[in-house]
Amino acid sequence: MFYNHDPKFPDNFLWGGSSSSWQVEGAVEEDGKTLSLMDLNTRTKKPYADDTYASDNYHHYKEDIKLMANAGLSSYRFSIAWSRIYPTKDGKVNKKGLEFYNNLINELIKNKITPIVTIYHYDMPVWIDKEYNGWYGRGIIDEFDKYARTLFKEFGDRVKYWLSINEQNMQICYGDWLGIDKNPETWFEDKWKVNHIMNLCHAKAVIACHELVPDGKIGPVPGYVPIYPYSSDPKDQIAAMNAEEMTEKVWDDLYAHREYSGFIKSYWKENNINPDIRPGDMELIGQANIDFFGLNCYRSNTAKYCAPDDEAQAYELNKSGKKGNLKFPKVPGMYQLVKNPYVKTTDWDWEIDPVAMRYMLRYVWDHYQLPMVICENGFGEHEEVSEDGKVHDPERIKFMRDQIYQVGLAIQDGCKVFGYNPWSFLDLLSTGNGMSKRYGFVYINTTDDEKLDFKRIPKDSYYWYADLVKSNGKNWG
Repeated sequence: MFYNHDPKFPDNFLWGGSSSSWQVEGAVEEDGKTLSLMDLNTRTKKPYADDTYASDNYHHYKEDIKLMANAGLSSYRFSIAWSRIYPTKDGKVNKKGLEFYNNLINELIKNKITPIVTIYHYDMPVWIDKEYNGWYGRGIIDEFDKYARTLFKEFGDRVKYWLSINEQNMQICYGDWLGIDKNPETWFEDKWKVNHIMNLCHAKAVIACHELVPDGKIGPVPGYVPIYPYSSDPKDQIAAMNAEEMTEKVWDDLYAHREYSGFIKSYWKENNINPDIRPGDMELIGQANIDFFGLNCYRSNTAKYCAPDDEAQAYELNKSGKKGNLKFPKVPGMYQLVKNPYVKTTDWDWEIDPVAMRYMLRYVWDHYQLPMVICENGFGEHEEVSEDGKVHDPERIKFMRDQIYQVGLAIQDGCKVFGYNPWSFLDLLSTGNGMSKRYGFVYINTTDDEKLDFKRIPKDSYYWYADLVKSNGKNWG
């Protein structure tokens, strides 16, 4: 629908920023914390920096929250490091870890910023992996339940919005890149067993939140990439639907409906896959009634028909930051992703498509009729401090303005969206590109090559976003 006026955002809309523990905190072995698999994974991404220091938020959190408050933010989505709470298999809680997150939460509330907490954001403790074979073993289920319940008991009096598992679908689709895939030769079958165990952990967290947190609300955080058909050829339409199912909808259906879809059951049968669903599993999942969807969206994809006898091709992400290095996947008999001729791309070949945001919100609302909150959305680019001592990022401002405007249009369309938390408030460690791919409204003075002073420098986008936030989405600049 076309509107002859700018979109209007609801009163009490949560304007915020987003991060994850391993990408922002640093202090990876400080105050009792032990290593996570992501700590180790970042050390394989040379020449990029690892997360030893990241943005050093562990030592700068008060300064960072002050910057948030000055910008008028009313929410902050962050994650808790499991190995900072439970550093070893002895089951003893690390009091220093609780103290850090208590201080962080209290500082946010003091500044009238609503905490939105992710329980798990990729960073499995090394001891969990060794003791229980990570996501491959069922021993993780009770440990995850214990960890989640500890968070609810310790922080649930102040934290009312919770997120279970960040981008479970992406961890399955890109298991090699995120360190989940232990055996590439059997991952095609293994990933559905891993996914099922993740679903059981998600269910445990949802059930525990409703049991332990008065007025607590909890939801999943799928990574969402809207997928368009390449043409009006009906075969391209079905290919786009197949891609949507296999990268997103299978997960969303499970979260919302608490059962596996007919599509994925048929896929398992056709490919002789046993996801190892045991007695009582689906009854547990059936109790996990989510309150909302957290959604991460940066871009869109385009799909076309891929013949059954075509040659398969793996998705190869652009890790260099130089355009033209992304390789689209081919899944014979299902779909192939292709370049969209109608949109521009970032240096990492990610589609710049603000309409994808409106499309996603409309799609999820139409399918599930659950409230939504944006948990990640942002623009990564190479940046440095100018001679005037400032960081000028006009492309980010344009990107964010267009994206947020589309959020507003989706709200006008009738979608229930209660917050927007872009990635990211601070520059932080990119999943695969260290500090060279910067997303923040605030520049962090450190590089892949040198540990510098971590000075915080608000970018032009920081001041633009502050004006928009303080006007509740009226001052577009």
